[in-house]
Amino acid sequence: MERAYRHTLSITRRSDTPEGLEPEKGLLLAVLPRGADAEDELGELRELTRTALVVPVGELVQQRSRPDQKTYVGKGKLEELKALYAECEADVLIVDDELDPTQQKALEDALSTRVVDRTQLILAIFAQHAISAEGKLQVELAQLEYNLPRMRGMWKHLERLGGGVGTRGPGESQLESDRRMARHRVTVLRARLKALRAQRGVRRKERKRAEVPTVALAGYTNVGKSTLLNALTGADVSVENRLFETLDPTTRGFDYDGKRYLVTDTVGFIRRLPTQLVQGFASTLEETLVADLILHVVDSSLPEDRMREQIAAVDAVLTEIGGEDLPITLVMNKIDRLDPLGERRIANRFPDAICVSAATGEGLDVLREHVATLFADRYEDVRLLVPYNEGTALSALYALGAPIDERRDTDEGVLIRAKLSHRDSRRFARYLIAGDDLGSAAIT
Repeated sequence: MERAYRHTLSITRRSDTPEGLEPEKGLLLAVLPRGADAEDELGELRELTRTALVVPVGELVQQRSRPDQKTYVGKGKLEELKALYAECEADVLIVDDELDPTQQKALEDALSTRVVDRTQLILAIFAQHAISAEGKLQVELAQLEYNLPRMRGMWKHLERLGGGVGTRGPGESQLESDRRMARHRVTVLRARLKALRAQRGVRRKERKRAEVPTVALAGYTNVGKSTLLNALTGADVSVENRLFETLDPTTRGFDYDGKRYLVTDTVGFIRRLPTQLVQGFASTLEETLVADLILHVVDSSLPEDRMREQIAAVDAVLTEIGGEDLPITLVMNKIDRLDPLGERRIANRFPDAICVSAATGEGLDVLREHVATLFADRYEDVRLLVPYNEGTALSALYALGAPIDERRDTDEGVLIRAKLSHRDSRRFARYLIAGDDLGSAAIT
């Protein structure tokens, strides 16, 4: 049985939108298989809509095996949609699917309004949140690649002026010109992004050369990855409660037991993440693939069915980008929102997960220790004697981060106990000394 539409009206303050403008009003539309949880599906669409600064004013759901190939909804439901759209006085129709050009045009013609599908909606959110030059280029590329096959003439009244064999109307010529310009822009954007990827590759090689372990935070959008990055590293990444708040990869470091670790925050995943975004945001996803460890962050305060759906969605994207073989640790975040019984349930159902609260700091030391244990074989304890006249070597040691456990000044020079990577141990091999106690050390 079809779920009846719900007509709701939300109030949004003028200050919630840029420059004090009134927010747009959107009617939500979805075609779902029979038996699907419409409330859960539309709940995510509502959140996406609000993040895009559009107020949901009504909802219409049709349950059928598959969307209509031409009009997305059936004929009867289309008439119901027209009436509801006029009643809601909506500004835009938002569809919880990626429409093909035919479906989108049919809905636009039927309602005489703008129609935004799920992919366009997510792209609009990405465009709002892109900060870096690279992020803006990625958004523009994804939008162009999505819009190219959907470009159609806005000069239909002119197309009739030219026709027949060997002639072309002005409208058609303008459309071809727009498509050519768009394709050229796509080529330019890809070249710029390729150059930026090369620059990022150089920086990544420097990190790899230093043998500093790299950890990537992956997870569903809005599960607290940025908050966790800030808590682990002392960073100040934006943590507003909005979907896709983080688009650009952000890398920060933390020290534990005299060793340095890098943590990279990545874009949040979502169910049915559009292909254009997977391709366009290769930079963020690349940081996931080149990491030594992935921390899959999960919102433990969610109902178990939604939690498992989100875990499956993230796993699916990781598989799509080729990251399924990387070592992954499940991190259950937001345990401060659980009662003792809820914590025990999480511990029983996800026994290999690490439970933390990025907001309160609970469990963070356990997480740091877990990361350090996984990379323990990358470091070794060394004892060095650096002559006073070689201060450059001493400065280089301190520049590595925080590997120095003990320092003592002697007549011969500076005695140091430190934890160094194997590569750095070879780099400072000439200063190595034997002996467990710096006071009784001897040059090897």
